[in-house]
Amino acid sequence: MSPLARKIAQRIRLHGPISIAAFMADALGHPQHGYYMKTDPLGQHGDFITAPEISQMFGELVGLWCAEVWRLMERPDPFHLVELGPGRGTLMADALRAAKVLPGFGGAARVHLVETSPALRARQAATLETRPVAWHDGIADVPEGPLIVIANEFFDALPVHQFERAPEGWRERLVTLDGERFVLARSRHPSPAELLIPELTRIAAPLGAVAEVSPASVSAARAIAERIERDGGGALLIDYGHAEHRTGATLQAVRRHRSHDFFADPGDADMTAHVDFAALAAIARPHAAVHGPVTQGAFLRSLGIELRARQLLEGATAAQKGMIEAALRRLIDPAEMGTLFKALAICDRDLATPPGFETDASTG
Repeated sequence: MSPLARKIAQRIRLHGPISIAAFMADALGHPQHGYYMKTDPLGQHGDFITAPEISQMFGELVGLWCAEVWRLMERPDPFHLVELGPGRGTLMADALRAAKVLPGFGGAARVHLVETSPALRARQAATLETRPVAWHDGIADVPEGPLIVIANEFFDALPVHQFERAPEGWRERLVTLDGERFVLARSRHPSPAELLIPELTRIAAPLGAVAEVSPASVSAARAIAERIERDGGGALLIDYGHAEHRTGATLQAVRRHRSHDFFADPGDADMTAHVDFAALAAIARPHAAVHGPVTQGAFLRSLGIELRARQLLEGATAAQKGMIEAALRRLIDPAEMGTLFKALAICDRDLATPPGFETDASTG
């Protein structure tokens, strides 16, 4: 067993089975042994790659989106430009560069990165070395004032609970031990997190159905919406997941770009689950206007990614052209990231509809 696996096993021996969410929270965020706390996991030589690392086009279009939202906000100076889970800082760097097309944006923006990983903070500092940056452990630590929030592949890594429909009702799946192995067991009693299962699902799902809920995601979406309601602004959430509530287990571990045994190496593999955009939208609506979700492909096309690709192709070498075309396909093709990934905007009710959300025709 790894050091973290031994710690989790000892916790279970002393206190009994734990939720999948608790297992996931330790595996990803343990101060010493958590996956995100130890190293930079991104890129071809890491465990996964995100859209900003695939192509500069992604971050540039996000930057243009932010610039237009700032214009719709009547150009507050200063304002907070906040990214949740900013990876290596690549998206923020590309966004700031592209947003320079709108005079005054760069000077008005105060950059805030919500990041708990020391390893990734160091990478972000190197990427954004020419720009003053403030780091925070949570969005609640960002100073008061109007803000624009970016969250790309942030919500999929927040812990989830899994429930199974049993004859006696919904029962949570828990992590326990079989000798030295982590295994799943079903709780004998109801859990408070069960209340996050949508009512129709709770009533109508068949025996054996699995439902995933994420109190951490709901809390984060509520915090964003409440900040926007109070201080003004907008948020852009991009992630992979479903537009409507669904049943089914989507939780997975990933290592070296491949599916990995969820219990095998806590702390040494990424863990993610599909985002329930309907749940995020529902928690935000009492506080702000919600736009979307729309598919990532539809969103990026609306912002002009194909035009940007043509611009980059001009004067590119044959090898560069192949990379640009492959990146474009990966970002917008329905068989790649174009449909599985969605974009959702949460905005001040006084703002006009932000770019990319003029129609919700392609929600997937």
